[in-house]
Amino acid sequence: MINKTKQNDGIFKSVLMAYSVLLLHVLLIASIGILVIFFRGMIQYLFWIFLGGTAAILVSAYCFLKRMKQEGKNLREMLNLPVFNGRAVEISFLGGMASLKIGKDSNNYLPNSSNQSYSQLENPSASKLKELSELANLLENKLITLEEFNNAKRLLLK
Repeated sequence: MINKTKQNDGIFKSVLMAYSVLLLHVLLIASIGILVIFFRGMIQYLFWIFLGGTAAILVSAYCFLKRMKQEGKNLREMLNLPVFNGRAVEISFLGGMASLKIGKDSNNYLPNSSNQSYSQLENPSASKLKELSELANLLENKLITLEEFNNAKRLLLK
């Protein structure tokens, strides 16, 4: 009796698998048909698609200019803000396929480093961590006792 139910389950699963494979083939053929219709329509209406994209770009430029006039600034004043000082502004379209660069591009992001010397500040927690690791190495090599390690750690973490 148990063997018969297992056989029926196996047959049911096999038939279900066959129907799902058949359904996937039908969906594949339908999607290929839709793609053919879509690309045929896309080629036929390519001019209108280009015209719509151009109109969208022009509308966004108009909204940007309108906002600049509301704030009472022109493009030159916006580029003279401290945020953009000495930097070029790049406007990219279509994921970088077309770009417009405004302003001079200076590769120096820091002032002239030959006239001034800049010293880098050390992270205090990094120096403490370094000293703790050195103390741990001394303890592992048995160069200091556990009591000396605990005293030094207590002084370091204060």
